[in-house]
Amino acid sequence: MKSFKELMQSGDWKGEKHVPVIDSPEKVKANETFELTVSIGDAIPHPNTLEHHISWIKVFFLANDKKFPIELATFYFTSHGEGDIFTEPKAIAKVKVPSSGTILAMSYCNIHGLWENSKAIEVE
Repeated sequence: MKSFKELMQSGDWKGEKHVPVIDSPEKVKANETFELTVSIGDAIPHPNTLEHHISWIKVFFLANDKKFPIELATFYFTSHGEGDIFTEPKAIAKVKVPSSGTILAMSYCNIHGLWENSKAIEVE
């Protein structure tokens, strides 16, 4: 029997078009809103066709002193060329966190499966 841990793939987003790219400040103030952007294919564009596309991105926050992450957002990308309409795999959220921790992102490519990335964030 397989687990998510065995299925999750990772890599350097500069050389791999499936890895979620997390763009946020490295330091923020406690409970002050900041902008968080997550995209796929930042350095190398990911295809966006009916045959090959990113279906969704999920974003979580894991505080340094906690055992389990909190889900921040889920973004679905549902138009992949039907009627020449496309949704690009890029999402923006306004976020507030009370303490330092890690932003975790995962994405799903309909051909290449699950991908992950993380970024530490420090609360001053």
